[in-house]
Amino acid sequence: MKYVSTLIAVQDMERSKRFYHDVLGLSVVSDFGANAVLDGGVALQTLDSWREFIGHKDVAFSHHAGELYFEETDIDRFLAHLSAFEISYVHPPLEHRWGQRVVRFYDPDRHIIEVGEDMAMVVKRFINSGMTEVQTAKRMGVPLSYVQDCLTS
Repeated sequence: MKYVSTLIAVQDMERSKRFYHDVLGLSVVSDFGANAVLDGGVALQTLDSWREFIGHKDVAFSHHAGELYFEETDIDRFLAHLSAFEISYVHPPLEHRWGQRVVRFYDPDRHIIEVGEDMAMVVKRFINSGMTEVQTAKRMGVPLSYVQDCLTS
């Protein structure tokens, strides 16, 4: 058994493909009309075909029970890029207690997208601010070996 991708139902395939391309930089790898596979392991399925697959059961959008998670090496650049779009935010950019900066927003169908700062970049940001490896590990709540691995990767 192997995990292949995450599939989400969308109401307007073309709008969703544009959003994922323009906002997140994902390209269509395969397009079968009712289903499109994007690079990065995301698949889009039209709502009508999805309903058919699941026995015509109701589909609830904006359920807040999950998210698609991405990491970005240059979070400041991504946030500037994001400001060029009309985005509905779950919350504005924030910093988690371990130091990672993140933003959560909705796609056109109100699936939650999280874009977080790459964790190795968090480590490097703390080190570049003058913190030692030990202080960084303590600040982030991670083992020292994790910090050291991030610095050598």
